[in-house]
Amino acid sequence: MAPPSREYIYGINPIFEVVRAGRRTLYQAFLNSATAKQPRLSKLADYLQRNDISIEWVDKQRLFDLSRSKEHQGAVLKTSVYPYVPFDGMLEEPRLLMLDNVEDPSNVGGIIRSAEIFGFHRILLPTKGTPDIYPSVVKVSAGASEHLRMCKAHTANQYVKAAMQAGYTVVALDGKGSTLLTDLDKQAIPKLLLVIGGEDKSVGQFILNEAHYVARIPMQGRVNSLNASVAAGIAMFTLGPTPGV
Repeated sequence: MAPPSREYIYGINPIFEVVRAGRRTLYQAFLNSATAKQPRLSKLADYLQRNDISIEWVDKQRLFDLSRSKEHQGAVLKTSVYPYVPFDGMLEEPRLLMLDNVEDPSNVGGIIRSAEIFGFHRILLPTKGTPDIYPSVVKVSAGASEHLRMCKAHTANQYVKAAMQAGYTVVALDGKGSTLLTDLDKQAIPKLLLVIGGEDKSVGQFILNEAHYVARIPMQGRVNSLNASVAAGIAMFTLGPTPGV
């Protein structure tokens, strides 16, 4: 069976960002007729019209049927699927992020949102162990996914090998790491690949063995672990590019 060529983005902010980014083909918007005068929905409708996107005013059930979610906020946009980029060119960026065994779409979306904020604008997604950038991921990311360049072309191990050959310092985040994340903040790492693992399955053993640093976040509480997206946000804030550079 051929993969789908269309999908339905839902949520007001995600739709704004999909249109702003201009990276997808946009077909048609569906908005809730019962809340047409709601300020945010009205603002979205005006924005869609200014961008020559046709609007069909429908009921709530139709929006659910299209999005398969109750989180549509009265807005659904029919688009082409997420535009992944080739691996070529990804290794020209000083900061790369890779997700390894991050299987929960909510965590993926949360990590993407932090990546956009903290300057990790190129993300490597392995062909196994991570979900595609589904509309649910776009929704959790608040549309940040549309402003990043993401590749899904190789396995996690293949990405790491290629990055190391290109001169990247590989830092894998792990709760049992021998290096404190805060100690790496003191180092000027010109080319960094940060690897984030999942909550059920952490970073793979090959990468833990090959990484230049296996770093842990210092913690003082009684709960001995962090949500994957929270941990990723802390790591990206700590190791991201200097603001304004």
